[in-house]
Amino acid sequence: MVSQNPFSRHKKYLCFTLALFFGFSCAESTTKTVYYNANGYTIESDTLRSFSTLVVDGERVFAVGGEDLAEEFQASPSVTAIDLEGKTLLPGIIDAHGHVMGLGFQELQINLAGITSLQGTLQALKEYAEANPELEWIIGRGWNQTLWEENRFPTAADLDQIILDKPVWLSRVDGHAGWANSKAMQLAQVSSDSPDPDGGKIIRDTRGRPTGVFIDAAEGYVQRVVPESTREEQALALDAALSLLGSYGVTSVHDAGLGVETWELYKQFAEQGKLRTRIYGMISGAGAIFDQLSNEGPINSLYNDRLALRSVKLYSDGALGSRGAALIEDYHDDPGNKGLLFVGQEEMNAMAEKVVAKGYQANIHAIGDAANRQVIDALGYAQELHPHGDQRNRIEHAQIVALEDIGRFKELDLIASMQPTHATSDKNMAEDRVGSQRIEGAYAWQSFLAQGTIVASGSDFPVESANPFLGIYASITRKDVQGSPLNGWYPEEAMDRVQTLKSFTLDAAYAGFQEGVLGSLESGKWADFIIIDQDIVTAPDSMLWQTKVLETWVAGKKVFDRSTD
Repeated sequence: MVSQNPFSRHKKYLCFTLALFFGFSCAESTTKTVYYNANGYTIESDTLRSFSTLVVDGERVFAVGGEDLAEEFQASPSVTAIDLEGKTLLPGIIDAHGHVMGLGFQELQINLAGITSLQGTLQALKEYAEANPELEWIIGRGWNQTLWEENRFPTAADLDQIILDKPVWLSRVDGHAGWANSKAMQLAQVSSDSPDPDGGKIIRDTRGRPTGVFIDAAEGYVQRVVPESTREEQALALDAALSLLGSYGVTSVHDAGLGVETWELYKQFAEQGKLRTRIYGMISGAGAIFDQLSNEGPINSLYNDRLALRSVKLYSDGALGSRGAALIEDYHDDPGNKGLLFVGQEEMNAMAEKVVAKGYQANIHAIGDAANRQVIDALGYAQELHPHGDQRNRIEHAQIVALEDIGRFKELDLIASMQPTHATSDKNMAEDRVGSQRIEGAYAWQSFLAQGTIVASGSDFPVESANPFLGIYASITRKDVQGSPLNGWYPEEAMDRVQTLKSFTLDAAYAGFQEGVLGSLESGKWADFIIIDQDIVTAPDSMLWQTKVLETWVAGKKVFDRSTD
C-alpha cells in the first residue's frame, strides 16, 4: 500500500477552503508557476514573514514557503519553475492616494516639478513652447515657489516676457494654485472687479489688480476657459500613467477624485484588458457627480477587483505651501492669515452625512489643523447619525493636527491616509508656516500608529513622484534624498521598516476594504507582486530611495519588465 503524500492532502484541503471562499473550481490546475530561490517578504498581521518560494496558480497565490515547497512543485512536469537567483520579491505596492489622470496628463504636458528658480522655470517653458508651436494653450504643472531662489509667487508679467501671444495656465505642484499669463486672464475676463470666491483667493498687487496667481476655488476663473481634453487625449494620459505606475511597482492605487467620464474610461480599459494597475476610485464630491455615479450604490468590485467605486473624495481646505491650508491660529509667517476653509461646518456635516448615509466611505482632504478639526467633527456627526457597520472613513493627508485631536482619530476609528514624502518636501517651509508648537502635531505618523490608528501610505502623485521607494525612504528616515537633515526631521515620528511596508501594502489594502484579496502574498489572494534590485529590509537607509523595480506582476501576469522596457 502506497502512503499518500501529506502535502497532497494539504493541497486538497486548501483548495476546498479557497473554493468555498472565492468560488473557483478545485479541478487540478495546469497553470501553476513556482518562483524559487527568492528573497521574499510579506506582511502577515503585524509581522514580517520571509519566504523563498512563491507558488502562483493562474492569477492567485497558491502558497508561500521554503525550499521544501519548491521541491514539491518542481517535481511536477506541469509546473513552470522560475529561479529568482536570490532577488527580492515583495507584494505589489498599493498607493493609497494618487491622481491617475493628473499623472498621465503631466506625462503629456510640461512638467515643472523640481526646478529651483523662477528663471529656470521660464526657460523650460520657453523651450517647450518653441518645441510645440501647434499648441493653442501652454498647459503644465509642478511649479513650487518655495523651492525657487526668488521664493516669491510668480506673476503674469513673468510669463508675458516669454509667451504673450497664446494663453498659459500652470498648476502649482500641489494643484491648489494656478499661474496664468495675461492672455489667459483676458480670455477668463478676470479684472480688478473679479471677487474672491468662497474657498479661494486671487493674489493681487497693491492696487488690487490680479497678479496672475489664483488660489484654490479662484482657479475656476481660468479653468473654465481652458479647452477640455479630448477622449483620445484622456486615453493617452491613462495609458501613460499606467505605464509609469507599473515601472514603479505600483499594482493598485486609490484614485483621489474622479468624474463620470473618467470612470467610463476606466471601465473601458478594464473591459479591453488594458487596466494594468488596479484602481480603487473615490467619487469627486458629494454633488451632481456623486448623484449620478451613486445611482446603484457602492461598487465593491468589478473585473476581478481591477476596479472599485465605494468611496467619495471631499475637500476641507487647500495646501500649506500656498497658505491655503486652514489653521486654527494665524500663520506663523503671515500674521492675519488663517488660510481657507472651503465650506462651513454645517455644509461639511451635510456632505459627510450624505455620503455615509448611502454606504460610501468618506475620504476627506484636510491639511491644516482647523480643517482636520472640521473634518473630525463632520465624520463624528455622520457616524453618530448612521452608526452602521465597518465604515473606515478616512482623512486624506491629516497633515497638521492639533495634539488634542490626534486621539479623536482612534475614538472615531478613522484612517489616517498620509503621504511620507510630503514631510520631506515640506520641511523647508512647514515650521515657518505653523511655528514650533503646532509642528509637534504635523506629519505625526508614529503618534497615530502608537494609539492603534491605521496609517495608509501613498504619494499624492503628481504632487509628489509616483515612485513609492521615495516614500518608503522618507517614512523610515525623515530625510530628503540628499540625506538632510542628518538625524532626520522630527525623527521620533518616523516609521520602522515593517510599519512602512505594511502601510504601503496591507494597511493600504485595508483602507480600501481589500485586505482579503490584496496587500500580502497569502493563499487565495491575487498574485500581485514585484521583484526589486535590492533587499529593502537590510539595505542601508541611504540606498532605499534608489531601489529599482525589475518586474511587476498583477494577477499573475507580468505588466512591467525592466530588461525589455
